[in-house]
Amino acid sequence: MADPKLYKRDEVAKENNGETTLMIIHNSVYNVTAYLKEHPGGEEVLLEQGGKDATEAFEDVGHSLDARDLMDNYKV
Repeated sequence: MADPKLYKRDEVAKENNGETTLMIIHNSVYNVTAYLKEHPGGEEVLLEQGGKDATEAFEDVGHSLDARDLMDNYKV
């Protein structure tokens, strides 16, 4: 199995380009592009955090365990 790709923060910001929405949560990178329309809080919330470290915003909302489990599907 190949080693996971390591991203620098500026790479996450650069790859967040309008077609792809990446964000960092707890030092892991997530590609949430396919989840934008499904997000219960609306896609705007994710787009606003795109390319950034969204850890604080994620924790401030108080996501459920189900939401945290769902994140595994989008981890890069």
